[in-house]
Amino acid sequence: MNSVCVFCGSSPGASPVYGEAAARLGRTLAGRGLTLVYGGGRVGLMGIAADAALAAGGKVIGVIPEALATLELAHDGLTELHVVGSMHERKARMSELSDGFLALPGGIGTLEEWFEVWTWSQLGFQPKPCGLLNAAGYYDHLLAFLDHMTGERFLTPVHRSMAIVDDQPERLLDRLASYQPPRASKWIDATER
Repeated sequence: MNSVCVFCGSSPGASPVYGEAAARLGRTLAGRGLTLVYGGGRVGLMGIAADAALAAGGKVIGVIPEALATLELAHDGLTELHVVGSMHERKARMSELSDGFLALPGGIGTLEEWFEVWTWSQLGFQPKPCGLLNAAGYYDHLLAFLDHMTGERFLTPVHRSMAIVDDQPERLLDRLASYQPPRASKWIDATER
C-alpha cells in the first residue's frame, strides 16, 4: 500500500477529538511514507489531516471539483492539487490514486464517498480495503445499523466484515495494509431471487 484516500468532514466537528484524530492520521501516513489522497480542501478535518501530513514531510494529493474549489477553499500548499469537473470525476480520480480508503468523522458527503467505494469492494469492482477511523465512537451508531442490516439479511456477514474499523490510526492502517478481499457472492441467497 502506497497511498490512502481519506474521506472526512470539511467541518472540524463538535469535539476537538476529531481534529486530533485527523492530525494524528496525517502524521502517521507521512511517517509511514504513505501518500494522503483526499478532497483537496484546506478547512475542517480535511485541512487538519493535510496540514499534519505536510508538516511531517508527507506527500498530499488533493482532488476537488472546480465548483467546490472556492466553496471548500482549495488547499494551495499541497504536493499536487487536481481540479476536476464533477463529483463523479473527483471520486474516480481519488480511487485511481489510492490503494485503500478510510473515513474520519464527517457528514453525508463523507458517508456517500465511503459507502460507494465499499460497495465497489462488495461487488468485486475493486479489491481495495475500506476502513472507518472511529474517533471518540463517532461511528458507533452506524456500526450498530450495519449489524442490524446483517441481521435482517440485507448484508452478509462476510461483506459486513469488509468494513475495517478501529479507533487508532496506526492499527487501522496496519489492518488496511494486510487486507485480503473475501471471495463471496454479493447476493444473500441466489435461490431466493
